[in-house]
Amino acid sequence: MKPIDAVRSNLQQEIAVAAACLVVEDGLAYASAKRRALRQLGLDAHTALPDDAALEAAVRAHIALYCAPSQAAELKALRETALHWMERLARFRPHLCGSVWHGSATRHSDIELELFCDDPKSAEWALIDQRLDYRVSSRPGELTATLCLRTPCIGLGRDTQLLLRLRDLDRLRGALKPDAQGRKPRADAQALRSRLQQIEDDRP
Repeated sequence: MKPIDAVRSNLQQEIAVAAACLVVEDGLAYASAKRRALRQLGLDAHTALPDDAALEAAVRAHIALYCAPSQAAELKALRETALHWMERLARFRPHLCGSVWHGSATRHSDIELELFCDDPKSAEWALIDQRLDYRVSSRPGELTATLCLRTPCIGLGRDTQLLLRLRDLDRLRGALKPDAQGRKPRADAQALRSRLQQIEDDRP
């Protein structure tokens, strides 16, 4: 590796470590954590950032070092809350994604569900019919909206944020293809139930 490449690699690792702390301790999304890490480290805004895979590795390392005793219980609580909402919103073909599915979530993490709908607006009407308070947000480059609401998480003894990302039904098949790391990127309710049961079965 050339010296300049080694410096760049070391710098990206430093950014990843700083961003991982923000993800775990403050519940920031990956993109926001990377930008704040740049500011904390006093780096130029145009500095090359680590990719999400590198940041996820740093998040897992941070959890193993600082949060191992509590993280497993927090993850279980979030997954149980996710399953409750997947059953509640079953007609919209909910799939769990993000850190709660991949296992790197802590008590500060959001629950991310993708809803695959014939008419994405119908999911919003369902929340209105159930008299649920929510707000609508969108991310740059996304054509569909995200519905954000607070929900009790019994296992944590506090509320957590639920993100319902609305997707067109015709995107479902492509959404189930393995990601760059060969993992199943999303889980339906049955897959999540199986994962929760597997954890119970593995306990001594």
